[in-house]
Amino acid sequence: MKTLVTGAAGFIGSHCAERLLALGHVVVGVDNFSPYYSKKLKKQNALSVKEKGGKIIVLDLRDKKSFKHLPKDFDYIFHFAAQPGLSSTATYDDYFSNNVTGTEHLIEFAKSCKSLKLFVNIGTSSIYGLEATSPETAVPNPASDYGVTKYMAEKLVLEQSEKDHFKTCSLRLYSVIGPRERPEKMYTKLIDLGLKGDAFPLFEGSEKHLRSFTYVGDIIDGIVSVIGKETRVNGEVINLGTEAEYTTQQGIDTVEDVLGKSIKIVVKPKRAGDQLRTKANIDKARKLLSYNPTTTLKESIKAQVKWFKENYS
Repeated sequence: MKTLVTGAAGFIGSHCAERLLALGHVVVGVDNFSPYYSKKLKKQNALSVKEKGGKIIVLDLRDKKSFKHLPKDFDYIFHFAAQPGLSSTATYDDYFSNNVTGTEHLIEFAKSCKSLKLFVNIGTSSIYGLEATSPETAVPNPASDYGVTKYMAEKLVLEQSEKDHFKTCSLRLYSVIGPRERPEKMYTKLIDLGLKGDAFPLFEGSEKHLRSFTYVGDIIDGIVSVIGKETRVNGEVINLGTEAEYTTQQGIDTVEDVLGKSIKIVVKPKRAGDQLRTKANIDKARKLLSYNPTTTLKESIKAQVKWFKENYS
């Protein structure tokens, strides 16, 4: 099978590309290597994909002309590329152009791929809003520019199933952690600052926030399990994550346990749009995909600390 992975130099996209290669797919990855965080880290991820046999093309989905550099014989498309998370430096235009316009252009390209079996959109629990504990039938209530634009992108993709252009599904991911997690994310920052002895900035009240912290390997298990189930998942939204809930404070405590040292904390003002609780309802994923995440929080953090010490500077 020939597979296109967008955002292939990112955290989850690079892991997915490597898993697909291990499954015997011919993988073409694209990424615009945006300066949202260190290009050096993205290049490191891309190199890992290339060393395992994948091809990486520098391509910005917002530029329609750039698609002429892509072949049109893909069997699968896994769409990770996006302006991620809650960023004080990203504008609404950044979120819209990357998450909506880029997705529109990718959909138009996908229509030219005559052998396409499935277009897999990578969504987010942020679509649900400040409390993400519901099944997929819940009415979306995004509370951030990120959540709003990711929901718009999801709707654009699923519409292609409704119009019988090609089969699609959208996988809503919950608080993914593990090796290669972005540098501004909680665990990478905790590990980095903990090892340095510097203070970790904790948003006021967030120590009580609840999260379904899910190991990236478990997430990838769910993502690739849609392969071969194109008819079963067509037009579906499916949650992927763990049902286990942890507070932010429990996360901090676990990192301290793994590092064997205390982490200094400095409290910062609350952040608008931050989710208060996420608990993945994965009944549908279990039914459709036989999905069963098993990695514990401590096992996840141990793997991330090991990767950080070996790769980060």
